[in-house]
Amino acid sequence: MNYNLGKLEKITNLREVWKNEATDFTKWLAKENNIKLLSEELGFNITVDETEASTGRYNVDIKAHEEETDKTIIIENQLESSNHEHLGKIITYASGLDAQVVVWIVKNAKEEHRSAIEWLNNNTNSDINFFLI
Repeated sequence: MNYNLGKLEKITNLREVWKNEATDFTKWLAKENNIKLLSEELGFNITVDETEASTGRYNVDIKAHEEETDKTIIIENQLESSNHEHLGKIITYASGLDAQVVVWIVKNAKEEHRSAIEWLNNNTNSDINFFLI
């Protein structure tokens, strides 16, 4: 079996690799091999339905579904540290698309946002799951 291996490199400025979240990072993440890695990390199979999916006047980075249950998944990317604006966005997108799984990917998760995600998981319907990566 041949393996295509490369050297892991720590990237401190994500925008050196992905200049734009929507046109660069989102499209990269939505590729089959990359979304498969995210699926493996989360423990369920993600199928991408659409990138930049409309939720009224706004667009979520990735709208997807869980293969086994058909639950709607939204994925919001943030190439910086977590912030209140994106916390509001994930809630808006989740409600607009009736998502049961919310995945928020950030460069650095601030403690207050980790706490908020934990609170959402503990205080919303048990069929709804929030992930902060």
